[in-house]
Amino acid sequence: MLLLHKSLPHLHRVLTPRRPPPKSFALPPPRRRTLTRAAAMGSVAGDAARLSYPPARRDDSVVDTYHGAQIPDPYRWLEDPDSEETKEFVERQADLAESVLAGCGDREGLRREITRLFDHPRHGAPFRRGDNYFHFHNSGLQPQSVLYVQDGLDAEAQVLLDPNTLSTDGTVALSTYSISKDGKYFAYGLSESGSDWVTIRVMRIADRQPTSDKLSWVKFSSISWTHDGKGFFYGRYPAPGVGLDAGTETNINLNQQIYYHVMGSDQSEDILCWKDPENPKYSFGASVTEDGKYIILGTYDGCDPVNKLYYCEISSLPQGIEGFKETKQMLPFVKLIDNFDAQYQVVANDGDEFTFVTNKNAPKNKLVRVNIKNPEVWTDVISEHERDVLESVDAVNGNQLVVCYMSDVKHTLQIRDLITGNLLHQLPLEIGSVSEVSCRREDKEVFIGFTSFLSPGITYRCNLTSTVPEMKVFREISVPGFDRTGFEVKQIFVPSKDGTKIPMFIMSKKDIELDGSHPTLLYGYGGFNISITPSFSVSRLVLCKNLGSVVCIANIRGGGEYGEEWHKAGALAKKQNCFDDFIACAEQLISAGYTSKKKICIEGGSNGGLLVAACINQRPDLFGCALANVGVMDMLRFHKFTIGHAWTTDYGCSDKEDEFGWLIKYSPLHNVRRPWEQSFVDNSQYPATMLLTGDHDDRVVPLHSLKLLATLQYVLCTSTEDSPQTNPIIGRIDRKSGHGPGRPTKKNGLCKPLQIDEAADRYSFMAKMLGTTWTE
Repeated sequence: MLLLHKSLPHLHRVLTPRRPPPKSFALPPPRRRTLTRAAAMGSVAGDAARLSYPPARRDDSVVDTYHGAQIPDPYRWLEDPDSEETKEFVERQADLAESVLAGCGDREGLRREITRLFDHPRHGAPFRRGDNYFHFHNSGLQPQSVLYVQDGLDAEAQVLLDPNTLSTDGTVALSTYSISKDGKYFAYGLSESGSDWVTIRVMRIADRQPTSDKLSWVKFSSISWTHDGKGFFYGRYPAPGVGLDAGTETNINLNQQIYYHVMGSDQSEDILCWKDPENPKYSFGASVTEDGKYIILGTYDGCDPVNKLYYCEISSLPQGIEGFKETKQMLPFVKLIDNFDAQYQVVANDGDEFTFVTNKNAPKNKLVRVNIKNPEVWTDVISEHERDVLESVDAVNGNQLVVCYMSDVKHTLQIRDLITGNLLHQLPLEIGSVSEVSCRREDKEVFIGFTSFLSPGITYRCNLTSTVPEMKVFREISVPGFDRTGFEVKQIFVPSKDGTKIPMFIMSKKDIELDGSHPTLLYGYGGFNISITPSFSVSRLVLCKNLGSVVCIANIRGGGEYGEEWHKAGALAKKQNCFDDFIACAEQLISAGYTSKKKICIEGGSNGGLLVAACINQRPDLFGCALANVGVMDMLRFHKFTIGHAWTTDYGCSDKEDEFGWLIKYSPLHNVRRPWEQSFVDNSQYPATMLLTGDHDDRVVPLHSLKLLATLQYVLCTSTEDSPQTNPIIGRIDRKSGHGPGRPTKKNGLCKPLQIDEAADRYSFMAKMLGTTWTE
């Protein structure tokens, strides 16, 4: 999500990006808390028991007025992460969660088996810069992947950067990087504890020695070198304050600016290239074209796939970029696109003639060409497909294109002619996802990363010099002990409330009996034009293999699976469609005999955490368990914290009366009701629920999960005697952990897995609540 021309999905996305950058919590040993009545819990797994929830102060004096409506916010104090009261709340909730998880019998089995299957070598597709090839590799359980360099594909690979050596606990991550055109310098951005804040440093590749360059307070930025290797462009924000633990603050991110850093100089001397103080919420990205001639400036207002696009011809600057250091003027960008009507992503240019991917009058995207000095005439090179979404286009081998389409949530690849757009070759692919396309226009070969639900990963090497492209396996990831023949994946299409067909993948052991007995995990996202395509997951595989689970991915509206119309059908005033789609998929799994209400668990992260929380509010009777990761839970105030203002393009904003009307109807924090006082017949309580967050999540700040956790526990449990709510409501709060990207496999200093440990906690909680049985 560090692509310049991909709008700003990096402001919200929790998933791994389709391409590597930059083409653009561990707890201390907890104190056990006492459970009341009985040690067993859950509506299925043993006798129900009420937890003893820690008290949380309600301040009923905090009431906001929205367009005449009085809205209480009794847990506003939880918005201050530095207050002692908030820290005590977090500590007590962590203790409670650990006491519950300690009673989940499959926790260690899950941890052991996920660790065993996770411990296999993994590698990314190679890419060439200068005379060297580079690739990422992880030996298995390394907290962070290591970047290697080699002077040929058959030469010995040497370590260029090992992020695991930069901290004792594996929480320093490589978040963005760029190698200079001549291959001499490696600029890289490091984040700590999962924060979005990045510090950029530079290394000489030849001797692996660091330079003196250090750039701070970088966020949501790529790194783009000028071809002379003198420096690079990057984006930064004003420092949020002195003495802050970066990543724990909630200050709103405003006034991003684009700078040019000259190698060897101090950051204070960097050249300000662009700012827009009249529009402080705008974000920017600057990149140098592949021929080195132009600087392209993208301007973004939120997360919609739309952007302005300006350009600056480097050769037209009499004293070069460095000349602007003395004048204090911004670069003389020329406005090519000066509105937010559509998205424009540069694919290639021949001098002044540029080729773009755009969604202008093409919600499924198309390829167009224009002479930027004569911008009145735009020509379609590849027209919008009637049904499939044009996902990406990369120039290679002079005048050829690698074109990726998405057809019913599965990727296809083509080789086309850059000039005419004509189809030259269809590349053979299994059903699955293209995870990487690694090439430049000057390359005569392309490396393609592929994955699917049952394929851990394949890197293909495609030679384009022959008449018919030669596509061979370059590397294939193997998971010891995994036999894909024992599993099957199906795709079905589920009619939603309004009749719209929603695609859903279903993974299970082969030939299971549809008798309604299977524990089932249903995952969804549904937002920001993001598509959830097939990918390999060790933890979900273990659910199928050892717990007899069915794992399902619902491609609900709001995502990008069928283009911008699909996205808009689940955004703003139509957000309820997302929840209706997800509920319909759950009901279909039950009616088809896969599972039952008490055997189904729903899961989602970030925007998907919102999805899960909204669905348990609206249909608490439908699910046995819910896992909501780093969710956006306060829909009336999300825009006031860090980068939340960018999400108003998908959600709307409570400052506007009509949009407040949409948000108040589904905001998880404001719609917690006691089911036993409603019209639900089958179930008188909420499903067992786990909210997950991290103390360094500065994208979806933890206050969202903390306020909802306090509200759920109060309304359903502690505010009434003998409450029917015996299913546990807990919060798993990680320390030194953020929103998701860069999270380590494990933390070295504690010898405690993080991704693995969290997965074991989530799914052992699910297993306990659904009453599943572990089998070897």
